[in-house]
Amino acid sequence: MADISITASNVKLISGPTEDIIAGASVTAGQIVYEEAATHTAKLSDNDSATAEVRAIKGMTLHAAAADQPLKIAKDKAIVSLGAVLTAGVDYYVSGTAGGICPRADVTTGDDPLRVGIAKTTSYLLLDFADVDVTL
Repeated sequence: MADISITASNVKLISGPTEDIIAGASVTAGQIVYEEAATHTAKLSDNDSATAEVRAIKGMTLHAAAADQPLKIAKDKAIVSLGAVLTAGVDYYVSGTAGGICPRADVTTGDDPLRVGIAKTTSYLLLDFADVDVTL
């Protein structure tokens, strides 16, 4: 899969809902996380994990954090600037690389298509989480 290359310093919340959570692993800005039920911490989502819980989306990280440190995430329906790494009008999905984001065209056989959002511009991503609960 060809993940988009996000420069952490370019990640900025433009508008919309956020949530504070504790990081369950080291994360950088612009990664996709799920909430681990046992620890209630944010860990990196992965669309081809054998564990269903990992194939979910809680939000997008807005800054870096080490494990067990506070973390702010953008929630569904937020608009996040990622820098000029997007193609306007393209849907973006969780990739098979933990925490990564890729265009829909790069979601392949064995992956669960988990939509992160749609690019409003070459920089702005409207978070629009969707999981149709199917494996390709």
